[in-house]
Amino acid sequence: MSPAVPPSAASPALPQSADGVLKLAAQSMFDLFAQTAMGMLVVNRDHQIVWISEGYKRFLPALGVHSEADFVGRRVEEVIPNTLLNQVIETGRPIMVDLLTNKAGTFLVSRLPLRDDAGQVIGAVGLVLMDHPESTMQPLMVKFSRLQRELEDAQRQLAAQRRPKYTIASFIGASPAALEVKRQARRVAGTDSTVLLLGDTGTGKELLAHAIHAASARAARAFVTVNIAAVPETLLEAEFFGVAPGAYTGADRKGREGKFKLADHGTLFLDEIGDMPLPLQAKLLRVLQEQEVEPLGSNRVERVDVRVIAATSRDLVGMVGQGLFRADLYYRLHVLPIRLPRLADRLADLEPLADALLDDIARRSGLPHKSLTSDAMELLAQHGWPGNIRELRNVLEQAALMTDDLVLAARHLALQPSGVASAPAPAEVAAEAQTIRPLPQAVAELELRAIRDALVATGGNKVAAAKLLGISRATLYEKLGAADTGAP
Repeated sequence: MSPAVPPSAASPALPQSADGVLKLAAQSMFDLFAQTAMGMLVVNRDHQIVWISEGYKRFLPALGVHSEADFVGRRVEEVIPNTLLNQVIETGRPIMVDLLTNKAGTFLVSRLPLRDDAGQVIGAVGLVLMDHPESTMQPLMVKFSRLQRELEDAQRQLAAQRRPKYTIASFIGASPAALEVKRQARRVAGTDSTVLLLGDTGTGKELLAHAIHAASARAARAFVTVNIAAVPETLLEAEFFGVAPGAYTGADRKGREGKFKLADHGTLFLDEIGDMPLPLQAKLLRVLQEQEVEPLGSNRVERVDVRVIAATSRDLVGMVGQGLFRADLYYRLHVLPIRLPRLADRLADLEPLADALLDDIARRSGLPHKSLTSDAMELLAQHGWPGNIRELRNVLEQAALMTDDLVLAARHLALQPSGVASAPAPAEVAAEAQTIRPLPQAVAELELRAIRDALVATGGNKVAAAKLLGISRATLYEKLGAADTGAP
C-alpha cells in the first residue's frame, strides 16, 4: 500500500476541510442575520450582553437606555423586559418564532443557543425579525388571539368542573350527630390518609367527600368522582387506570387517561365501593399501597399522588365474612372511617334541612321560595325517612312544584304520617285492610301522583306536563285546583 500523498501535492484545487466550511458558513449566516434582521444581540453564558448590531441600537431609547455603553455588559433580563434568552441559555433549546411585548413595542423574535465545539451552551443570540407584527401579520395575530381566548375559557371551565361543590358548612345541622360528623370531617381533611364514608343511602356521603376535599391542602387540585355501581364491570379497569394507545381494536390511538391519573395531586372519590368486583379489588389495593397505575395494554408504570375517599351504604364487614369483599382492601380503606347518621336519628336538623332544600329548589326552578307550616313540619317529623335527605328533597320538590301557594301545608305533602321505614306487622296489615279507601279517592290520589311526577319531570312547566300526561291544560289546572281545595 503506497503512502498517502499530501493534499497540496495531489491537487492544488482541493476544497477546504469540513470544519473550515462549517465555520465559514456560520460566519456567513451570522453576518447575513446581522445585516437583514431588524436587530440582533448576543449574550454569554452568564446572561450578559456582549454585542448588539447597528440595527438594534435604535431600540435602546425605548428601553430607557441612553447609549450602547449603558447596554452592553449588563444582564439581558435587567434591560429587556419579558426576554426569554436566559431560558434558552439554561435549557439549550431554541425558540424559533415568538412574540415579545415590552415597553419598546411588540416584536416577532427568534432566539437560538450558541454552543462550543464540545456542544456546551456558551450563550445565545436573539434576533428581531419584525416590529409591529399586529399590523403586518393581522390574520395570524387574530387567529392567535382567538386560540388564546379559547384556551383560557377551556381552562376556566375545567377548573370550575373540578372545583369542589360543597364545604363542611354545607352539611346542614346542629344536632350532636351532625356536629360530630363535621368535627371528624375537619380532622381527616388535614391528613392524606384514605377516608371511608359509611351510611345509608341519601345521608350526604358525596357532599361530605366534596367538603373534605375543599378543606384539605388539595382543594386547588382536581376532585374526581367514580360511581362504581354506574360503570359496567367490563369497563371499570379502563375507567380507573386508563388505556394505552392502540391497546385493543377500536381503542383511541392517543390512549385515554384513567380517573387515577386525572385525580393526580388531587382527590378521587370512589362512590359505592361495595359494588367493586373482586378481581378489580386486588388491583385497587395495589394502587392504594404503591401509588402506581399501569394503563391497560401498557408495560409502563406511572406514579400518581392521589388521596382516596370511598363511600358505601353496604355492610362491608358482612361482605368480608361472606368472601364478597377483600379483607386487606377493607383494612386499607378503613383508615379514617366516618359514619353518617340517618335523618331519623337527627330530626332536630329537619327544619334547617328543609329550609335549605327549599332555597335550593327555588333557585334551580326559578320559582319563589316557599316555606312550611307547623303542621307540615309535624308531619315530616313523624315520617320514617328510609331515603333520608334525598327522600326529603323529593317530597319537598314535588310539593313546591305542585302548587302556586307560597306556604306549604301538610296537605301539600305526599307522604303518610306513619312513614315507610319498616315493613308493617301482621296486625298493622289487618288494621289497614279495615280502612281501604273508596275507589274514587284512590283514583284521584293516583292521578295526583301522576301529575306531580309529570311536573317534576318538566321542571314545573304545566303546559309541557299536560302534553306529557295526554290531557288538556284546562284539565290539568282543574285537577290541581281540586287537589289544593282538598276535593276528591
